[in-house]
Amino acid sequence: MAENYDLVVLGAGPGGYVAAVRAAQLGLKVAVVEKEKVGGVCLHKGCIPSKSLLRSAELYHDMQNSKNYGIHVADVKLDMGSVQKRKEKVVSQLHKGVQHLLKKNKVDVYGGTGRILGPSIFSPTPGTISVEKEDGSEADMLVPQFVLIATGSRPRTLPGLEMDGNTIMNSDHALQMKSLPKSIIIIGGGVIGIEWASMLNDFGVEVTVVEFADRILPFEDEEVSREMTRLLKKRKVKIFTGAKVLPESVTIRGGVATLQAEQGTKTLSLSSERVLVSVGRQANIEDIGLHNTSIRVEKGVIQVNEFMQTAESHIYAIGDVVGGYQLAHVASHEGILAVEHMAGLDVHPLNPLHVPRCTYSRPEVGSLGMTEAEAKAEGHDVKVGKFPFRAVGKSLVFGEVDGFIKIISDRKTDDLLGVHIIGPHATDLISEAGLAKVLDATAWEIAHAIHPHPTLSEVYGEAALAVDGEAIHAG
Repeated sequence: MAENYDLVVLGAGPGGYVAAVRAAQLGLKVAVVEKEKVGGVCLHKGCIPSKSLLRSAELYHDMQNSKNYGIHVADVKLDMGSVQKRKEKVVSQLHKGVQHLLKKNKVDVYGGTGRILGPSIFSPTPGTISVEKEDGSEADMLVPQFVLIATGSRPRTLPGLEMDGNTIMNSDHALQMKSLPKSIIIIGGGVIGIEWASMLNDFGVEVTVVEFADRILPFEDEEVSREMTRLLKKRKVKIFTGAKVLPESVTIRGGVATLQAEQGTKTLSLSSERVLVSVGRQANIEDIGLHNTSIRVEKGVIQVNEFMQTAESHIYAIGDVVGGYQLAHVASHEGILAVEHMAGLDVHPLNPLHVPRCTYSRPEVGSLGMTEAEAKAEGHDVKVGKFPFRAVGKSLVFGEVDGFIKIISDRKTDDLLGVHIIGPHATDLISEAGLAKVLDATAWEIAHAIHPHPTLSEVYGEAALAVDGEAIHAG
């Protein structure tokens, strides 16, 4: 028997479940289909568990260096089993929270794989959802007015490189490590690769990063990438850029993986106990019934308009399956935008220049808007204000003085073009830039907002003044 809904959401990650809750708030009858656990990759295999491990690594590093704060601690030991238990506790608590939100908002949750059917006895248009269960029992049929595809993504693999989940891993496998290797090669120096490099280095692992691009964090401002490279190398992380790993060269003997990478005219030969492949993510769009629709797929992602509609106007798609910034907060924002559009509300398309981007390494990176190179390429006559963390008192008190903030403005219009931060709590501090961008604030307005002393946020006021050469505490 078929059940009718106003909206059926495929996938209960941060895009899907947030969209479902918002739709329920707007009075829609909503169902969510999820084949694993509500909360999705972000909660169970990504954002939350990795940040829990990063916090443990950060604390381990701080305790090992506590003498710098006048605190002498003897025999600091790392118990990876307990680190994993804490991670699972955090995930479990948040999982219960998502379940509660869906129940509170009367969202029906169906366990299984949702597939979009073509025109049938249930509907003259594509969109009926067949929920197929692992136990092989009869599928549920859901007949919605609207469908929202939010099926997320999975780690991308290197063609020709076989993963065993132990010696050759992706980030999903790495999250489950019960013991740490003595050494690891990380293929990929993007956000995920650098977070793992920082974390494992703090845990005492010998880390090597191999990046195909000419610099790590290749989508960040070049000065930020350069500073991160300097600081990681200072921590004895080996970094090879402009290097292409040869998958066919990977061998495993006696618990040691060996691989080769081409770097210009040189061939690198590297070995370690484990290899972590971190070369991006690919959309989960296979086997969900797209072939039964007119939905267009290009370069592995679903094509949508500014309101997240596919070529089938009643079927929307959000999050990692549509490409762009593959970030949880983007998926959530897109989900709200999509359901409000379904409900006929006046909505504003997502502006990519308003999206904060975060790397949770040590130090952290937070950025928003255009890099300096991008701004110049767009034809802007830029003026730049930079200010180092070591020049604000709270940074010295905090014990983390590396890094800086960089504000990029248009010289003619004073428009704020980009903000880039590398340093302590950068991922929290970047939100001020997000608000400034939404309010169309200028550097002058940021400078004249009163930033309390002593706080890390003082770098904002000083960098904003520095845009016009007026920083007070510039050395």
